[in-house]
Amino acid sequence: MTSSWVPGADASPYGLANLPYGVFSLPGEAPRVGVRIGDHVLDLAPALHDEVFAAASLNGFLARGRTAWSDTRRLVQRLLSARATEAAANRAAIEPHLIPLRQVRLHPPIEVGDYVDFYCSLEHATNLGRMFRPDGEPLLPNWRHLPVGYHGRSGTVVVSGTPITRPRGQRLPGPGRPPVLGPSVKLDIEAELGFVVGTPTRLGEPAGDFADHVFGVTLVNDWSARDIQSWEYVPLGPFLGKSFATSIAAWITPLEALQHARVPGRAQDPEPLDYLRRREPWGLDITLRVELNGEPISTPPYREMYWTPDQMLAHMTVNGASLRTGDLFASGTVSGTEPGRRGSLIEITWNGTEPLKLSDGQTRTFLEDGDTVTLTATAPGPDGSVIALAEATGTIQPAQPS
Repeated sequence: MTSSWVPGADASPYGLANLPYGVFSLPGEAPRVGVRIGDHVLDLAPALHDEVFAAASLNGFLARGRTAWSDTRRLVQRLLSARATEAAANRAAIEPHLIPLRQVRLHPPIEVGDYVDFYCSLEHATNLGRMFRPDGEPLLPNWRHLPVGYHGRSGTVVVSGTPITRPRGQRLPGPGRPPVLGPSVKLDIEAELGFVVGTPTRLGEPAGDFADHVFGVTLVNDWSARDIQSWEYVPLGPFLGKSFATSIAAWITPLEALQHARVPGRAQDPEPLDYLRRREPWGLDITLRVELNGEPISTPPYREMYWTPDQMLAHMTVNGASLRTGDLFASGTVSGTEPGRRGSLIEITWNGTEPLKLSDGQTRTFLEDGDTVTLTATAPGPDGSVIALAEATGTIQPAQPS
């Protein structure tokens, strides 16, 4: 990858090999689409003379499809490259449209259509199965045959930095006691990778190739109220324990930026049905990092996920369910086998029985009011470089009074 004339970009994990898209604004101005390069934002509408980027979401651009995504990426890379034959002229034309990141306000990058959350980590599913079914098989019979998922609530997907209000709901205060209504006392995180759909499908037709439909990735924290969830989820699955808030990053990293992170995906036994068989390597060598109040507590490894995102997309649409531009689907909690590689507090603390010890002497089983959780991630780029995924962060606010 060639170097950029933008100051500091070559030393940044947001260099020419990355170029994530987001929506930003300056004081007194309307939100519009930009690309991050180093610690700057390129204002795309005037830089490319294209009004699709003057909108307050990426959806119009995403709807143009894969060829447009690739062409635009190559154009932006050429305009920002220090080694292009016309670099001096490009810099003179483009530099006025570069804005320091510290000056902008970031907004939700997409208008979310539908939201689907999967359950694709073998370790996460096994850990939870051992907690809740200690005398039975950790995995339910369908788990190795299909990527289990559920439809979420798209209206509560929020951009990184949005405060998270502790949810209220029904929960059991103890064994043999009747349910009560109140704030969750087992508020948790789920460190996940999300996938943003660009090209839609018609109702009744399954999706085609993964890269023809999915534009890019974003970090996702699917906040979870474990006590509400455990009481309500039988027999229909997650509901109020999951639907109160889901945080996503403000920047969407294009799939094309992750070419050097692609890996075959984990071996699967038994072999899936034909529609779920992998045609290309869409496992991703991405390492997530979970921080609680600024302290790292876990580094979940996405490359170890059992089900890959192409399989998620195939299963999500095999029944004819349509895709819409802006749809978001997430991997489910990313977890490894050791506590330091698990992507949720319920696993790290083994449902509160093994409290997490922080460096300041405090302990946590689940989240307390005022806690801030930040997810970050890195992936390999070209020539030994590192690509960063933008953070997804949120701070817990007290529950609203009844």
